[in-house]
Amino acid sequence: MSGALSGRSAVVTGAGNGLGRAISLALAGEGVSVALLGRQSEKLEAVAAEVASLGGEAFTVVCDTSDPESVDAARDALAERPISILINNAGVGGPVASLTDIDPKEWDDVFAVNVRGVYLMCRAFLPPMLANGAGDVINIASVAAKRPLAGRTPYGASKAAVLGLTATLAVEVAPHGVSVNSLSPGPIAGPRMNRNFALEAARRNITAEQAEDEYVSRAATRRMVTEEEVGAAVVAMLGMGGLCGADIDLTAGMIAR
Repeated sequence: MSGALSGRSAVVTGAGNGLGRAISLALAGEGVSVALLGRQSEKLEAVAAEVASLGGEAFTVVCDTSDPESVDAARDALAERPISILINNAGVGGPVASLTDIDPKEWDDVFAVNVRGVYLMCRAFLPPMLANGAGDVINIASVAAKRPLAGRTPYGASKAAVLGLTATLAVEVAPHGVSVNSLSPGPIAGPRMNRNFALEAARRNITAEQAEDEYVSRAATRRMVTEEEVGAAVVAMLGMGGLCGADIDLTAGMIAR
Protein backbone atom coordinates (compact mmCIF):
# COMPACT_ATOMS: atom_id res chain seq x y z
CA MET A 1 0.00 0.00 0.00
CA SER A 2 2.98 2.32 0.42
CA GLY A 3 2.37 5.45 -1.64
CA ALA A 4 -1.04 4.37 -2.96
CA LEU A 5 -2.89 6.91 -0.83
CA SER A 6 -0.24 9.61 -0.85
CA GLY A 7 -1.54 13.08 -1.59
CA ARG A 8 -5.13 12.41 -0.56
CA SER A 9 -6.92 14.27 2.24
CA ALA A 10 -9.03 12.63 4.92
CA VAL A 11 -11.36 13.57 7.74
CA VAL A 12 -11.31 11.33 10.82
CA THR A 13 -13.90 11.89 13.55
CA GLY A 14 -13.25 11.04 17.17
CA ALA A 15 -9.58 11.53 16.33
CA GLY A 16 -8.38 12.66 19.76
CA ASN A 17 -7.74 9.20 21.17
CA GLY A 18 -8.31 5.48 20.78
CA LEU A 19 -9.28 4.20 17.36
CA GLY A 20 -9.46 7.70 15.87
CA ARG A 21 -5.86 8.37 16.86
CA ALA A 22 -4.69 5.00 15.51
CA ILE A 23 -6.55 5.45 12.23
CA SER A 24 -5.18 8.97 11.82
CA LEU A 25 -1.60 7.82 12.40
CA ALA A 26 -2.04 4.93 9.97
CA LEU A 27 -3.37 7.24 7.26
CA ALA A 28 -0.63 9.81 7.87
CA GLY A 29 1.92 7.03 7.54
CA GLU A 30 0.59 6.43 4.03
CA GLY A 31 1.03 10.07 3.03
CA VAL A 32 -2.55 11.16 3.64
CA SER A 33 -3.19 14.68 4.95
CA VAL A 34 -5.53 14.22 7.90
CA ALA A 35 -8.13 16.57 9.38
CA LEU A 36 -8.60 15.53 13.00
CA LEU A 37 -12.11 16.15 14.34
CA GLY A 38 -13.17 15.79 17.95
CA ARG A 39 -14.59 17.60 20.95
CA GLN A 40 -11.39 18.29 22.88
CA SER A 41 -8.79 20.57 21.33
CA GLU A 42 -5.97 19.45 23.61
CA LYS A 43 -6.31 15.80 22.60
CA LEU A 44 -6.52 16.69 18.91
CA GLU A 45 -3.38 18.81 19.14
CA ALA A 46 -1.53 15.94 20.81
CA VAL A 47 -2.42 13.61 17.94
CA ALA A 48 -1.47 16.29 15.41
CA ALA A 49 1.94 16.51 17.07
CA GLU A 50 2.33 12.73 16.72
CA VAL A 51 1.44 12.96 13.04
CA ALA A 52 3.98 15.75 12.57
CA SER A 53 6.66 13.66 14.31
CA LEU A 54 6.09 11.02 11.63
CA GLY A 55 6.57 13.61 8.92
CA GLY A 56 2.84 13.79 8.16
CA GLU A 57 0.37 16.65 7.91
CA ALA A 58 -2.61 17.08 10.23
CA PHE A 59 -5.15 19.79 10.96
CA THR A 60 -7.39 20.00 14.00
CA VAL A 61 -11.04 21.05 14.02
CA VAL A 62 -13.10 21.00 17.20
CA CYS A 63 -16.43 19.44 16.28
CA ASP A 64 -19.41 17.76 17.92
CA THR A 65 -20.54 15.36 15.22
CA SER A 66 -24.02 15.08 16.73
CA ASP A 67 -24.62 18.84 16.23
CA PRO A 68 -25.57 19.97 12.69
CA GLU A 69 -24.19 23.48 13.18
CA SER A 70 -20.88 22.15 14.48
CA VAL A 71 -20.57 19.71 11.57
CA ASP A 72 -21.39 22.42 9.04
CA ALA A 73 -18.78 24.69 10.64
CA ALA A 74 -16.19 21.91 10.32
CA ARG A 75 -17.13 21.43 6.67
CA ASP A 76 -16.72 25.15 6.03
CA ALA A 77 -13.38 25.24 7.84
CA LEU A 78 -12.12 22.51 5.51
CA ALA A 79 -13.77 23.81 2.35
CA GLU A 80 -10.46 24.61 0.67
CA ARG A 81 -9.12 21.10 1.17
CA PRO A 82 -10.03 18.34 -1.33
CA ILE A 83 -11.42 15.83 1.17
CA SER A 84 -11.74 12.47 -0.55
CA ILE A 85 -11.71 10.16 2.50
CA LEU A 86 -14.19 10.29 5.36
CA ILE A 87 -13.72 8.00 8.36
CA ASN A 88 -16.75 8.13 10.68
CA ASN A 89 -15.20 6.83 13.87
CA ALA A 90 -16.69 9.03 16.62
CA GLY A 91 -18.80 6.96 18.98
CA VAL A 92 -19.86 6.46 22.57
CA GLY A 93 -20.28 3.23 24.47
CA GLY A 94 -23.34 4.26 26.42
CA PRO A 95 -24.71 2.58 29.53
CA VAL A 96 -24.10 -0.98 30.63
CA ALA A 97 -27.46 -1.99 32.07
CA SER A 98 -30.62 -3.94 31.42
CA LEU A 99 -32.85 -2.29 28.84
CA THR A 100 -35.58 -1.67 31.40
CA ASP A 101 -33.11 0.30 33.52
CA ILE A 102 -31.90 2.56 30.71
CA ASP A 103 -33.16 6.13 30.72
CA PRO A 104 -34.51 7.42 27.37
CA LYS A 105 -31.95 10.23 27.42
CA GLU A 106 -29.13 7.71 27.71
CA TRP A 107 -30.55 5.88 24.70
CA ASP A 108 -30.89 9.09 22.69
CA ASP A 109 -27.37 10.22 23.60
CA VAL A 110 -25.90 7.01 22.14
CA PHE A 111 -27.87 7.31 18.90
CA ALA A 112 -27.06 11.02 18.60
CA VAL A 113 -23.34 10.30 18.29
CA ASN A 114 -23.23 6.80 16.85
CA VAL A 115 -25.91 7.18 14.16
CA ARG A 116 -26.92 10.81 13.75
CA GLY A 117 -23.26 11.81 13.71
CA VAL A 118 -22.55 9.48 10.79
CA TYR A 119 -25.54 10.87 8.90
CA LEU A 120 -24.53 14.50 9.52
CA MET A 121 -20.91 13.94 8.51
CA CYS A 122 -21.91 12.16 5.31
CA ARG A 123 -24.46 14.86 4.55
CA ALA A 124 -21.78 17.53 4.94
CA PHE A 125 -18.79 15.93 3.23
CA LEU A 126 -20.28 13.76 0.48
CA PRO A 127 -21.35 16.52 -1.97
CA PRO A 128 -17.81 17.44 -3.13
CA MET A 129 -16.94 13.75 -3.52
CA LEU A 130 -20.05 13.22 -5.63
CA ALA A 131 -19.23 16.28 -7.70
CA ASN A 132 -15.68 14.99 -8.28
CA GLY A 133 -16.84 11.46 -9.02
CA ALA A 134 -14.53 9.88 -6.46
CA GLY A 135 -14.21 9.32 -2.73
CA ASP A 136 -14.24 6.82 0.10
CA VAL A 137 -16.35 6.65 3.26
CA ILE A 138 -15.63 4.11 5.98
CA ASN A 139 -18.01 3.92 8.92
CA ILE A 140 -16.72 2.26 12.08
CA ALA A 141 -19.40 -0.16 13.25
CA SER A 142 -18.91 -2.98 15.76
CA VAL A 143 -19.17 -6.71 16.28
CA ALA A 144 -21.78 -5.78 18.91
CA ALA A 145 -24.24 -5.33 16.05
CA LYS A 146 -23.88 -8.99 15.12
CA ARG A 147 -22.94 -10.82 18.29
CA PRO A 148 -25.17 -9.26 20.95
CA LEU A 149 -24.02 -8.70 24.49
CA ALA A 150 -26.56 -8.43 27.31
CA GLY A 151 -26.65 -5.02 28.90
CA ARG A 152 -25.51 -3.13 25.78
CA THR A 153 -28.77 -2.64 23.86
CA PRO A 154 -28.29 1.05 22.94
CA TYR A 155 -24.78 0.45 21.65
CA GLY A 156 -25.64 -2.75 19.76
CA ALA A 157 -28.75 -1.21 18.22
CA SER A 158 -26.88 1.94 17.18
CA LYS A 159 -24.11 -0.03 15.49
CA ALA A 160 -26.70 -2.18 13.69
CA ALA A 161 -28.16 1.08 12.41
CA VAL A 162 -24.73 2.08 11.12
CA LEU A 163 -24.61 -1.14 9.10
CA GLY A 164 -28.00 -0.37 7.56
CA LEU A 165 -27.01 3.21 6.81
CA THR A 166 -23.79 2.03 5.19
CA ALA A 167 -25.44 -0.51 2.91
CA THR A 168 -28.17 1.87 1.77
CA LEU A 169 -25.86 4.84 1.23
CA ALA A 170 -23.43 2.65 -0.68
CA VAL A 171 -25.95 1.82 -3.39
CA GLU A 172 -27.02 5.47 -3.57
CA VAL A 173 -23.57 6.88 -4.25
CA ALA A 174 -21.70 4.04 -5.97
CA PRO A 175 -22.95 5.10 -9.44
CA HIS A 176 -21.28 8.46 -8.78
CA GLY A 177 -17.87 6.97 -8.03
CA VAL A 178 -17.98 7.08 -4.24
CA SER A 179 -17.33 3.96 -2.16
CA VAL A 180 -19.06 3.48 1.21
CA ASN A 181 -18.19 0.58 3.49
CA SER A 182 -17.96 -0.25 7.17
CA LEU A 183 -15.48 -1.90 9.49
CA SER A 184 -16.72 -3.91 12.46
CA PRO A 185 -14.01 -4.37 15.08
CA GLY A 186 -14.30 -6.77 17.95
CA PRO A 187 -13.42 -5.66 21.46
CA ILE A 188 -10.44 -3.29 21.40
CA ALA A 189 -7.82 -3.59 24.10
CA GLY A 190 -7.70 -0.31 26.00
CA PRO A 191 -9.46 2.08 28.37
CA ARG A 192 -12.96 1.85 26.88
CA MET A 193 -13.15 -1.92 27.20
CA ASN A 194 -11.64 -1.72 30.69
CA ARG A 195 -14.49 0.63 31.60
CA ASN A 196 -17.04 -1.76 30.14
CA PHE A 197 -15.57 -4.71 32.00
CA ALA A 198 -15.70 -2.76 35.26
CA LEU A 199 -19.34 -1.79 34.68
CA GLU A 200 -20.29 -5.35 33.73
CA ALA A 201 -18.51 -6.65 36.82
CA ALA A 202 -20.41 -4.26 39.06
CA ARG A 203 -23.72 -5.18 37.40
CA ARG A 204 -23.18 -8.92 37.92
CA ASN A 205 -21.14 -8.86 41.13
CA ILE A 206 -18.08 -10.46 39.56
CA THR A 207 -14.53 -9.18 39.11
CA ALA A 208 -13.46 -7.08 36.13
CA GLU A 209 -10.95 -9.82 35.28
CA GLN A 210 -13.75 -12.39 35.16
CA ALA A 211 -15.83 -10.13 32.92
CA GLU A 212 -12.88 -9.67 30.56
CA ASP A 213 -12.01 -13.39 30.46
CA GLU A 214 -15.63 -14.28 29.73
CA TYR A 215 -15.86 -11.78 26.89
CA VAL A 216 -12.49 -12.59 25.30
CA SER A 217 -13.22 -16.33 25.43
CA ARG A 218 -15.78 -15.75 22.67
CA ALA A 219 -12.94 -15.02 20.22
CA ALA A 220 -11.21 -17.95 18.55
CA THR A 221 -7.82 -16.38 19.20
CA ARG A 222 -8.69 -15.63 22.85
CA ARG A 223 -7.60 -12.03 22.57
CA MET A 224 -8.83 -8.56 21.77
CA VAL A 225 -8.05 -6.56 18.65
CA THR A 226 -5.51 -3.73 18.93
CA GLU A 227 -6.00 -0.12 17.88
CA GLU A 228 -3.09 -0.45 15.47
CA GLU A 229 -4.79 -3.40 13.75
CA VAL A 230 -7.87 -1.25 13.17
CA GLY A 231 -5.74 1.51 11.66
CA ALA A 232 -4.08 -0.99 9.35
CA ALA A 233 -7.48 -2.41 8.34
CA VAL A 234 -8.76 1.03 7.35
CA VAL A 235 -5.70 1.58 5.16
CA ALA A 236 -6.18 -1.85 3.58
CA MET A 237 -9.87 -1.20 2.87
CA LEU A 238 -9.00 2.02 1.07
CA GLY A 239 -6.87 -0.05 -1.29
CA MET A 240 -9.64 -2.54 -2.09
CA GLY A 241 -11.38 -1.03 -5.07
CA GLY A 242 -14.11 -3.65 -5.34
CA LEU A 243 -15.70 -2.94 -1.95
CA CYS A 244 -19.21 -1.49 -2.11
CA GLY A 245 -21.56 -1.61 0.86
CA ALA A 246 -19.30 -4.20 2.48
CA ASP A 247 -18.77 -4.74 6.18
CA ILE A 248 -15.39 -6.13 7.21
CA ASP A 249 -15.16 -8.10 10.45
CA LEU A 250 -11.99 -7.53 12.46
CA THR A 251 -12.73 -9.54 15.56
CA ALA A 252 -9.81 -11.89 16.28
CA GLY A 253 -12.23 -14.72 15.56
CA MET A 254 -15.29 -13.57 17.50
CA ILE A 255 -17.19 -13.70 14.21
CA ALA A 256 -16.31 -16.39 11.68
CA ARG A 257 -18.40 -16.81 8.55
